[in-house]
Amino acid sequence: MEYKIHPKEISQEKVIENYKFLKLLSNQFPSIETASTEIINLEAILNLPKGTEHFLSDIHGEYETFKHILSNASGVIRRRIDEIFSDRLENHQRQELATLIYYPKSKLSLVKKEEEDIVKWYNNNLVFLIEIARNLASKYTRSKTRKTIPPQFQYIIEELLNVNENLMNKEAYFEAILNTIIELGRADKFIITLSTLIQNLAIDRLHIVGDIFDRGPSADKVMDELLKHESVDIQWGNHDVVWMGAAAGSLAYIAIVLRISSRYNNLDTLEDGYGINLVPLMHFASEVYEKDNCAEFSPKAGKENLSKGQLKTLRQIHKAISIIQFKLEGQIINRNPDFNMSSRTILDQIDYQNGEIIIEGKSYKLLDSNFPTI
Repeated sequence: MEYKIHPKEISQEKVIENYKFLKLLSNQFPSIETASTEIINLEAILNLPKGTEHFLSDIHGEYETFKHILSNASGVIRRRIDEIFSDRLENHQRQELATLIYYPKSKLSLVKKEEEDIVKWYNNNLVFLIEIARNLASKYTRSKTRKTIPPQFQYIIEELLNVNENLMNKEAYFEAILNTIIELGRADKFIITLSTLIQNLAIDRLHIVGDIFDRGPSADKVMDELLKHESVDIQWGNHDVVWMGAAAGSLAYIAIVLRISSRYNNLDTLEDGYGINLVPLMHFASEVYEKDNCAEFSPKAGKENLSKGQLKTLRQIHKAISIIQFKLEGQIINRNPDFNMSSRTILDQIDYQNGEIIIEGKSYKLLDSNFPTI
């Protein structure tokens, strides 16, 4: 790096002008040595390969799909496996190795049922995994890699990543570590930990671009997974804002979340994921719409897994919360005439006697005109 001004040429006036800033810096770098070390470190980092940036959007609560994409880093891991082992492993072997990294628990369960020489399999795959992890870690500083390593086996993994097993004095050391891991019955845990490390090293930073929540069945699990990630930033989407509003206590947003969840047969996220009791809503809907089949309020997804009674109850919930949402939205619009949204007061646009709704001056026949709560 070329400096425009040599440190010795900085004037006293410049020092005084930037005194507050320099004072703050001196807390972190109290000596020339510490400041020089940081400059050297930052200059060196600039010459490392740029880490992979991973962008994901519109997750919509689809945890299984999200987890798969995250596990394989959108193909980054498989490409790295091909680069490293293309001349040593057949295609199907590379695919097996990739699957082990993506789904270590499931793959280990299958392997232990099918593999005759499990010790040899452990040895081979531990070596492969360490080589992949070492390759991915090469674009980071040791400090950053250390922070990425899961706490389990941290010291051992750091040793394996930084030892050259091809050196005469280190070969026995490397093999002894792997053999001891297997002998102590810790190979499964070690493989799972290495696989997690590889997944984390494959992506330097994860960017979520909107809509974690909405119609999918497990947005809560997606959030839990993101909390575990080492480096992530989120740009919230409109659906996320709705859920935030509901969490903050907005009645209209609560109704919207409930309506969308019932529309996509996704009430389990609220009940199981967040422990919200929906029994009162179910009782209310079943009582008010007891004789109403609510056919126009069938869920958009998952109804094939419901019994006839469950489907009817879900339809009733969907209809009940839809009417509640329209009422709450109408109240907000009426309280805020400056919104200029009077055309969106849905219930005010209905001709209940003739079962019609007027939209932009045109009259449309309603498919459902049973409104006992209006």
